[in-house]
Amino acid sequence: MKKIKLKYISVGMLLPFLVVAFYNGLVIRKYAIKTDKLKTNQSVRIVLISDLHSHIYGKDQSKIASKIKKQKPDIIALAGDIADDWEPIEGTRLFLEAIKDIAPVYYVTGNHEFRAKDIENIKNTFRDCDIEILENSYKTIVVNGVEITIGGVEDPDIMVYETPKLDWHKEVLSSFLELENKSNYKILLSHRPEEVEFYKKLPFDMVLSGHAHGGQVRIPFLLNGLLSPNQGWFPKYAGGIYIHKEYTHVVSRGVSFHLKRPRIFNPPEIVVIDVDGIG
Repeated sequence: MKKIKLKYISVGMLLPFLVVAFYNGLVIRKYAIKTDKLKTNQSVRIVLISDLHSHIYGKDQSKIASKIKKQKPDIIALAGDIADDWEPIEGTRLFLEAIKDIAPVYYVTGNHEFRAKDIENIKNTFRDCDIEILENSYKTIVVNGVEITIGGVEDPDIMVYETPKLDWHKEVLSSFLELENKSNYKILLSHRPEEVEFYKKLPFDMVLSGHAHGGQVRIPFLLNGLLSPNQGWFPKYAGGIYIHKEYTHVVSRGVSFHLKRPRIFNPPEIVVIDVDGIG
């Protein structure tokens, strides 16, 4: 009898642990950033989405779109791998249709968009939804009375699938030279978090990335990520906020989910970033 009771107690303790560990519902992850480039009464809210991989959340992407809309963003930043090389692009199109009227949307490519070997058709899907594609380029906009520059880079896999002779680092450096003397707040969208040292050479205050998928497996308070693309085992930049002297780096853990690649203690996340002034 004692053994049976012990068995039920063990199962009762294990089940909540497994539920939490394998929970794959969308969560909201919030970060607050202070800057003297904005006045004390100024703020800008950014929703960062990466690594959708055409995954569908509810009918016509209503589930994820509703969660984004509730955050009342001023800007929506799509940091790559919104489309996929294996999944139909329909999930991407539905997502773009669902969010395009919430706030201005800016997008950069990820490696999977180039791996699909159909990059122009993929980009046309974004253009058809009036999404601003940043291709080693930038826009200066006014949000809530604040002048902000938002730039974006093509994923380095452009050298693998499109222009093999391109010097990606040189191209990116030259694309933003004229921003060095601008004093407004500047945001860069770039899919790859592992390029952290290179971003220090660029004239941006904040960099938004994805790609690492949160390291797939996490152990709260002990391990922020087990394995991620291009960083390997125990990635340093798996997901979260990283403060460097030159800039603040926010890495999304992504919103995709696949049963063949379960996320453990690592639910898909919608990232909300509040940039508040202290100037």
